[in-house]
Amino acid sequence: MKLKELKIDTWIGDQTNCYILLEEKSKEVMVIDPAGEVDKIQELIEIMDGKLKYIYLTHCHGDHILGVRLLKEHCGGKILIHRQDSEGLNNPEINLAPYIGIGNIELEADSRVDDEDLIHLGDLEFKVLHTPGHTKGSSCLYCAKENCLFSGDTIFRGTWGRTDLPTSSMEEIMKSIEEKIMVLPDETIVYPGHGMMTMLKDEKPIYLELKPKLF
Repeated sequence: MKLKELKIDTWIGDQTNCYILLEEKSKEVMVIDPAGEVDKIQELIEIMDGKLKYIYLTHCHGDHILGVRLLKEHCGGKILIHRQDSEGLNNPEINLAPYIGIGNIELEADSRVDDEDLIHLGDLEFKVLHTPGHTKGSSCLYCAKENCLFSGDTIFRGTWGRTDLPTSSMEEIMKSIEEKIMVLPDETIVYPGHGMMTMLKDEKPIYLELKPKLF
């Protein structure tokens, strides 16, 4: 798998991480959370000589979905999101787009995914992990073959996602992290929705031993 990361400015003071994944044999591409700068995303897909198959949204917040419509218009691909966040794609009270200064966003998913669904990109298999807490339909993508997790805003390096927003829950996000993410192998590489990547073994003490992250 080839992986490219774009840090996209979405006017909230914290750049959103957009990931472009290429399965080298099939040349199929998945873009995770295209928050904007679609011209750069498209350029990377072309440089990789890839064909966009999926646009995967870890959740419905405006700072993760702003570039979706334009990317689909330019490159095709099916829009995927967990079914419990699909409503938020068209609801400004949930996606918060007007509140972060990017106006209204109206999107429709091509497919709604559920917990433990499998998404295939050539020979690569990604498992959907429903991880409610940041939003009720937040999800992560886990690829055992590549030993990596795309965690959206559920877990970051040294902390977890906000739980003071519509449909969010502190109790749910802790349950999601402990029961869905902490059970993955220690060597899992975590690619979050914001900030720096991390290793799961470095995050486990925060949740399993109640120790702070040592930077």
